[in-house]
Amino acid sequence: MAHFVIMGCGRVGATLAHTLEDSGHSVAIIDQDERAFRRLRTGFGGRKVTGIGFDQDTLRQADIENAYAFAAVSSGDNSNILATRVARETFHVEHVVARIYDPGRAEIYQRLGIPTVAAVRWSADQVLRRILPETAIKGDFREPSGRLILTELALNPGWIGHHVVDLEAAAPLRVAYLTRFGEGMLPRPDTSYQQGDTVHAMVQGTDSAEVARILSAAPEKEI
Repeated sequence: MAHFVIMGCGRVGATLAHTLEDSGHSVAIIDQDERAFRRLRTGFGGRKVTGIGFDQDTLRQADIENAYAFAAVSSGDNSNILATRVARETFHVEHVVARIYDPGRAEIYQRLGIPTVAAVRWSADQVLRRILPETAIKGDFREPSGRLILTELALNPGWIGHHVVDLEAAAPLRVAYLTRFGEGMLPRPDTSYQQGDTVHAMVQGTDSAEVARILSAAPEKEI
């Protein structure tokens, strides 16, 4: 079981909280308006923290120091990015994601290595993909037989700087394309995985758990 901190108790924030709790995780949700917690179901067992999501004391009340992941999904771009940077840079939370309305800003923050979900395709499912590894191989597309899945991959930061062919050598997959700075690109053999990239690959459904296990760990060091 892992601990998750969510900033923003709107419709999607509440959905995230319920989904994570149903998966057996502990959850703390932050909102500056106490009335927002009415969106949570009766019997919600997580922590409800009233305060500003980028305030360090507020984050500590939400147990950010033990958080596996942090999701900023309030209605304000600036607040979401600021809170995400505090979570990552001050409390060293490895898995973070920020909801961003302005696509121009989203590109800037992706260059800083902060995963973002643009409002045009933003949903609870998209946020979960970035903070919950076991949802990362659900797949965006399945071919008719159902055997092959095109999906986003969740990679350990240790893969940064490695060529995409190294991913294919380490796990049973075929890299289809990368998303870099909000744009798709076809990788060449010498293309390296960079911080902020999203890797899209084809995997066999039966191999999905093995792919997730391999890529969630740092690559083995060459002797």
